[in-house]
Amino acid sequence: MAEVKKLNKITLRAEAKINLSLDILRKRPDGYHDVEMILQSVDLSDIIDMEKAEKGIEILCGLETIPSDRRGDPAFNTAWKAADILMKRYGIKGGVRISINKNIPVSAGLAGGSSDAAAVLKGINILYELGLDREAMKNAAACVGSDVPFCIEGGTAFAEGTGTRLRQLPPHEGFSLLIVAPCFEVKTSWAYAGFDSAGLPVSERPDTNLLIDALSRSQTALMAANMKNVLESVTAAEYPLIRLLKKSLTECGALGSIMSGSGPSVFGIFENRSTAEKAAKQIESILNEENLSAGQEGGVAAAYFVTQTTCASGLTNNDSIADKSTFIGNNKAADDTSLPEE
Repeated sequence: MAEVKKLNKITLRAEAKINLSLDILRKRPDGYHDVEMILQSVDLSDIIDMEKAEKGIEILCGLETIPSDRRGDPAFNTAWKAADILMKRYGIKGGVRISINKNIPVSAGLAGGSSDAAAVLKGINILYELGLDREAMKNAAACVGSDVPFCIEGGTAFAEGTGTRLRQLPPHEGFSLLIVAPCFEVKTSWAYAGFDSAGLPVSERPDTNLLIDALSRSQTALMAANMKNVLESVTAAEYPLIRLLKKSLTECGALGSIMSGSGPSVFGIFENRSTAEKAAKQIESILNEENLSAGQEGGVAAAYFVTQTTCASGLTNNDSIADKSTFIGNNKAADDTSLPEE
């Protein structure tokens, strides 16, 4: 029998996540929140290169805002945290070197950190031949963060509890999307704290059952028109740009538009890719005009991604590494919008 060659290196895609809905039901005694969300993987991806090392965990990433170790504990790098949890849990004696090529904007409501952590869990499972099934992986993922179990599974899912209890929904691959990611960060903890102190009319909450039914019947337009995110009441109140982006996306042909996660990224669902690409140029022009009318030079700093929904999760064959997203542009005009102090 031929000897099976063991892997020492692996490359994985870490797909971003969008919220088709987000509802907060209550704050729990432990400080977390019970939520109901519909989550969807998209083709916009970070690329994670991993290889075995003699010992320790090494993170390589070109962004200064992303820590490479436990710096800033407990809010340290989620990829490092994922590797540490899995290696300790299963007594792995070796180490791992992790290189993260970031394409997903940071702290933008797109689960970039959670997606990277999920890819690291998958990579260690393969490199060290742990043989963990999806349930064991999701159990470890829940110890890293609330979005990480979904990023293990991918596709389309209903999430409840703290976001870690998942029910897979019929996959919806190929929706055309335009994601506009303003170049400032919003911390999830800040958004949830703001929601706790504000309250929200029931009329502004998503009808989750209607959305699930629309998805099951492939009624894209009905689903898109009824997407809602209760955290918009917090983030959009602080940053009016969120409402402007939603309005602009709809005016440019989106079937529906919503903020993802705690923001600030906003996306629209379009009938086809060409319409989404055209909308990206139109919205960039709208934002430039908005700044000029306000007496400001340059446009609003934002990144524009035309992408699509996907049911793939962490493909490892090199022929499939490149995603189908188009980076339309990043207007890096001066933007002094920053996160308010918590």
